[in-house]
Amino acid sequence: MKGHTHKFHIVDPSPWPLIGSIGTLILTIGGVMYMHDYQNGGYTLILGLLSIIIVLISWWRDVIREATFLGHHTKEVQKGLRYGMILFIVSEVMFFFAFFWAYFHASLAPTIEIGCTWPPIGIQAFSPFDIPLLNTLILLLSGATITVVHYSILTNNRVGGFKAFVSTILLAIIFTLLQLYEYRHATFTISDGVYGSTFFMATGFHGFHVLIGTIFIVVCMFRFIHYHFTEENHFGFEAAAWYWHFVDVVWLFLYINIYFLGYYNYFNLIN
Repeated sequence: MKGHTHKFHIVDPSPWPLIGSIGTLILTIGGVMYMHDYQNGGYTLILGLLSIIIVLISWWRDVIREATFLGHHTKEVQKGLRYGMILFIVSEVMFFFAFFWAYFHASLAPTIEIGCTWPPIGIQAFSPFDIPLLNTLILLLSGATITVVHYSILTNNRVGGFKAFVSTILLAIIFTLLQLYEYRHATFTISDGVYGSTFFMATGFHGFHVLIGTIFIVVCMFRFIHYHFTEENHFGFEAAAWYWHFVDVVWLFLYINIYFLGYYNYFNLIN
């Protein structure tokens, strides 16, 4: 909108909300068809997924252009974006709260159907002192390196910022690979009762959030390389850092409650 005198950004008409909603519908239909073994269900699922990916790339490309090259993200607009990111993280907290609720509901008062014990009889819990502890240290270290990135942006230290970006991304990739290794060597699956369901839903969705956060940080690194961030205007990175710290905190709760306390109960049970 040309010639406006207010501090807010009136967004130009965009095709991405409509295309994104259509892609989401195709993704949902494809997912149902695939899970029920309908013909071409897998192709429909892939089509919906590809359409969503294209919409995300194109839509965020437009947002980056508005923020970096067109100057539409004034302080008032950035304030609204900060509120939006905070509300998004709060919604993610509620998302994981549901998983923790399910886990504690099943573990604090085990029913007779699972032998009145937790973990249920036949489940061999992971030791919290192996890969889970290593992954905890890796995530905490990545939280420190992304803080170094923030400090480097504030002090215009481009070399240090780039090194910290690369370190954070490598740590995130190592975390994901270690979690996949742990899953491959698990003695139970997601279909092994309430323990398998709550364990893999909670840790698996956390792993998905790590993957999304890694992509977020990779995009921010390329924006950093192309001088998109300044000392005064770098909310795109701040949003990624907030999200990553949220991922760190959720993992600490997962480690303490599901890995450590779950193994403590298992150790007492077998001894």
